[in-house]
This record gives sequence, C-alpha cells and structure tokens, in this order.
Amino acid sequence: MSEFLPKEVREGLELARKRSSRRRGRLNVRAGDRCVAVLRCWESGFAVDAESAQVMRGLVDLYDGGRHLSQCLIVASREDADERVYEFKRATPATDRVPLDYEWQFEPFGLITHRPAV
Repeated sequence: MSEFLPKEVREGLELARKRSSRRRGRLNVRAGDRCVAVLRCWESGFAVDAESAQVMRGLVDLYDGGRHLSQCLIVASREDADERVYEFKRATPATDRVPLDYEWQFEPFGLITHRPAV
C-alpha cells in the first residue's frame, strides 16, 4: 500500500510514527554525558533512533524516567531501517541497597520474661 502513496505523504507518516514512539516511551540510555531515548526494549537488547544517536559501545545505564533500571554492557549494534539495535552482553539490575559482605543474623541481647507488678 505504501507504494501507491505520494512521497510527501509517506515521509509525513514516517515522521508522525517517529514522534509518537518518542513521546510514548520514557526509557532512555545514558552513556557518559549523552542521553538517548529508547524506542523499543526487550530482554536481550534495545533499539534507538539511528539519526539522533551516535554509535555507543561499552557500559551504559538504562533509565525509566529518573529511575535507574540497570547497568548494561552493550556489544553489538546493527541498523534495521531507521533504528540502531544494540544487544546486551550483561545487564545488571540496579538496586538501592548496598550489598552486605557478611551474613547478618538477629540475636537479641536479653529477653524480658515477665513484667513486674506496679
């Protein structure tokens, strides 16, 4: 069907599709001081707009708005149509707690067995 549409109409439809996909998603990738909107995300990777994003490599952070989701090591990229697709080699979920380097066990110092009468 797209072969029958005039060139201007096809370009307008493509521009509208890009704008709606950018507006819809809150996911973004931060690599150093650069921040790029994520168009699609799946278990083993994500896709960004090929025109607005430079080629990224190495360690990046994946955010949902302002919430840090994970730290990812991206290794492969390819271009599909107007998207640049990246694959995860490693994706470590972000947590708000510091991991303990010892096992913590709760042991009370003393037990109150009865309460004195007043």
